[in-house]
Amino acid sequence: MIRKMYLAVMALGVLSVSCSDDDDAPVNPVSNLTIDIPNLEALGDDYVYEGWIIVDGNPVSTGTFSDVTFPKSFPVLESQLQSATTFVLSIEPSVDSDPAPADTKILAGDFSGDSAVVNSNLVADFSTVAGKFILATPTDMDDTNEASGVWFLDNEAAPAVAGLELPVLSDGWVYEGWAVIDGTPISTGTFTDPSMADSNAATSPYKGDAGNGPGYPGEDYLQNAPDGFTFPTDLRGQTIVLSVEPSPDNSPSPFTLKPLLHTIAIDAETHSTITMGAGPTQSLTGTVNR
Repeated sequence: MIRKMYLAVMALGVLSVSCSDDDDAPVNPVSNLTIDIPNLEALGDDYVYEGWIIVDGNPVSTGTFSDVTFPKSFPVLESQLQSATTFVLSIEPSVDSDPAPADTKILAGDFSGDSAVVNSNLVADFSTVAGKFILATPTDMDDTNEASGVWFLDNEAAPAVAGLELPVLSDGWVYEGWAVIDGTPISTGTFTDPSMADSNAATSPYKGDAGNGPGYPGEDYLQNAPDGFTFPTDLRGQTIVLSVEPSPDNSPSPFTLKPLLHTIAIDAETHSTITMGAGPTQSLTGTVNR
């Protein structure tokens, strides 16, 4: 009897050790996904970035972030991470009931081994953009303040034509013009087609009362100036920027992608075509490692 009890106790001990070893082993092991995207800028308060890996053709979230210090790492199921073919970065509402990625995707790249080089080419290719504008205030009847308006058109020959040569943007993105006045950017409005008026052509608080201006993107800064500014103003010596913005967007500043820029000469003539140069950020690139 004593021998039988001893054997039973030994068997129970072996079973106990075996179960303990199984419990210690992770059922779903995770690995770190590390991303490094220099020059990515912060979003408005209501939006976050979200990473996704594409596994068997389906998006799997790797987590959200709003702080843009890099590199940063995220725990992801090892089995999914090793099966992933592509990494995508999107812009999402900070409170988001939709489990799928938004249309506003900013970076993507395929994995090669344990790394992926991601870029913003899925937004558009801005390598061949070109831009022209004039200084004029067509929305009022006063000829003394013509340097207080900017319009993205080319009037070198009659009739005037669109001043911007831009690619079509992917879903979730719009263009936006800016006049950077004494260091503060003030929007000229958003648009997707450079041959048509921008979205606020009829509702701008800054334009004059004589009409909406020509059928191209632009703005007259004539009234209802923001605090700290006086309209009409003089845009000579200031900077004109064209940015690419997520839509919707609640940030009061230009987004990271800025394909065109020009600082207006102090002696620039009004009603004469001014040519823009390349902006500071025509594309974004980064790396993702698993």
